[in-house]
Amino acid sequence: MKEIVLALLLMLGISEYASAENLIHKVVIQVSTNDAKVQKIALNNAVNLQKLYGIDNVQIEIVAYGPGLSLLTKKSPQSKRVSSLAQSDIRFSACMNTMSKIKRKSGHFPVLADGVIKVKAGVARIVELEEEGYSYVRP
Repeated sequence: MKEIVLALLLMLGISEYASAENLIHKVVIQVSTNDAKVQKIALNNAVNLQKLYGIDNVQIEIVAYGPGLSLLTKKSPQSKRVSSLAQSDIRFSACMNTMSKIKRKSGHFPVLADGVIKVKAGVARIVELEEEGYSYVRP
């Protein structure tokens, strides 16, 4: 019965009566710099949010574009961690606009870490997620 009441309250937009443990938090984290410290902070932010809210109570997407795309490549010092976190329900999105620019300069696309998906445009992906109610974080 408690679940039915909670569902009705949420449907009616009365979220202040919903318990925090039943709330699904949605967070998008932007990475647009190749600064290793900032990239590590972004990953730490995602892990800390999962620990705080519980893996089932938070949806996290890290969107990388521009120089920040380096985080999501196999050459990144964080490559194994990115792949591991992707298996722990953290979504990683790589900007195809950035990847195309790299290809024009180098002759090939960067090789992405396992578990990374491609999106047409990183900035547009952030806008779409915010329109879906995601909170925006930029470390």
